[in-house]
Order: sequence, then structure tokens, then C-alpha cells
Amino acid sequence: MTTISRRRFLNTAILATGAGAIPEITFSQEPIEKTQISCNQYSWITFYQRDGKDWFASLDSSLADFSASGLRAYEPGLNDPDEAKKLLPLLKKHNLSMPSVYVNSSLHEAAEAEKSIQTVLNIAEAISSAGTKIIVTNPNPVKWGSQENKSDEQLAEQAGNLDKLGSALKKYGMTLAYHTHDVELRAAAREFHHMMLSTNPQNVALCLDVHWIYRGSGNSQIALFDIVKLYGKKIVELHLRQSKNGIWQETFGDGDIDYRKLVKTLKVMGVKPNLVLEQCLEKTSPKTLDGIEAHKQDLTVASDLFKDWLK
Repeated sequence: MTTISRRRFLNTAILATGAGAIPEITFSQEPIEKTQISCNQYSWITFYQRDGKDWFASLDSSLADFSASGLRAYEPGLNDPDEAKKLLPLLKKHNLSMPSVYVNSSLHEAAEAEKSIQTVLNIAEAISSAGTKIIVTNPNPVKWGSQENKSDEQLAEQAGNLDKLGSALKKYGMTLAYHTHDVELRAAAREFHHMMLSTNPQNVALCLDVHWIYRGSGNSQIALFDIVKLYGKKIVELHLRQSKNGIWQETFGDGDIDYRKLVKTLKVMGVKPNLVLEQCLEKTSPKTLDGIEAHKQDLTVASDLFKDWLK
């Protein structure tokens, strides 16, 4: 199976169809009433792909599988407001909530950014009745598959547009959470750090994709926990994934990343983020479970790990 990144998948889908120095963060929206464990659609897409199936062939049937795993909160990837409008009745049918959504954006060039910001705001309008509190975005790279890094001018443009988007989302009671893969950690992580340091923390929070930070820094827990130390107060969401010997596993559990340490660290900081499972498959992942059984195990392990947050 050829695994593609979530944000690249979503773009393809469009065509096909020191902590103390960080100020305290106040957001316009009310907190999520009850902490629950969500799951991103992309992990399910990878399980479906491995079995030669298309997650989107029948979203009704796919969400029935999602619900059968015991999960009750869904983080979809949305490309436009029409997708959102079609999804909402299916969420109601399968008794699923949607605390957060993932959207792509292109923010490093002014002309593209204007269109991208409007698309995200249109999505926010479409889901405004769904109780969604967080919109996660991972701004596109300069060019897919390229090693080209954004220029300083492009980084400044992107940071300004993240601020603009985050400020505009407040009227919907939603928080913008910046997300990264490994690309943003190239060249001394200049893109990642600039987005964190040059945006208003009242407008732009952090979705910490734990494993992409780990992998993007050369499989380094030191780098991961340094980032938590620096920006932990900005974290409003965690994407949860585990590997063993650098390879993504079928289920979330013990492995390369010390999640127990992460839980303790965030507790000390007083940070209680939205929790989103994203235990995806790659070419070398084990193959022993189907999507439903794997996600049942994910939910059991994560519920125990984060039990103090789920009360």
C-alpha cells in the first residue's frame, strides 16, 4: 500500500471530486463540555486502503464501522462547505459528535491565502450548529514532494494569515489550531517556530501531532518534550499515534513515544487538550487487525491513559 499524507490526500480529493515566556491563552469559545476521545478520519482511510476499499464510497456505511468501534467523536477532513453539509445528517444518524475538524489551507502567498481563508470560514459557517470548537489546519508546503523551504517573506505572510484566520473564527466560537507534519521541522524548524512565536496566542493555538513532531525531529523524544516545554500552554489538541522502532503500529499503546510522560507533563502545565486518535498505517505496518478491531483497542488503551481527563 502506498501511504500519502492526510493533507495531500485531502488536496487530491478536491481534484478528484521556555514555557514561562508564552503568555496565558484565552479563547473566545466555551470549552468542550466533556472531554471525549475523538478519532480522525485519516486513520480509517489508511485501513480501508489496505483492504482495497474506499472510505468515501459510502460514508454512511463507513461511519457505521466507525461507530461500531465504540468511538463517539469524529474529526473529519473537510475541503468545502458542501462536504460539511452532507456530513452533518450522517453524524446525527450515527450519534457522533464533531468537536474538531481538519482543513487544508494555503497561506504563504497573499492571493491564495485570501481564497483559502474564505473557504475555511465558509466551512465554519456550515458547521456552526454542530458544536465544533476547534478547526485544525496544516498550511500547504511550497510544492508537493519538493525539498524547497518557504522564504522568510513567505513565512511572515503565512503567520499573518494564520492570525487573520484565527481572529475571524472567533465569531463562530471556534479556535484555530496550527498543525504540522515533518516538513515544517526542516532547517532548524524555522517554519514551525515562526508560526508559534509570530502569531497571537489568542488567535492561533497548537494541535500537537505527537508522532510527526517525533519523526520530523529524527525520532527524538528530547525534541518532542522540548517543544512541549516551549509551547505546551498553546496546545488545545493532541493527535495520538504510536510507533515501534520508527514504524507506525496498528494500534495505539506502548512504543517509541512515552505517552505516560506526556500526560504527566501536560497535567503539571494545567493543559487539557482535545484528544484525537490517529493511528494510521504505512507500508511497513503490521497487518493483523481490521479497522474496527484496531480502533476498539485504541479506544480502550487511550481511555485508560487519559482516564483522569475523561471524568
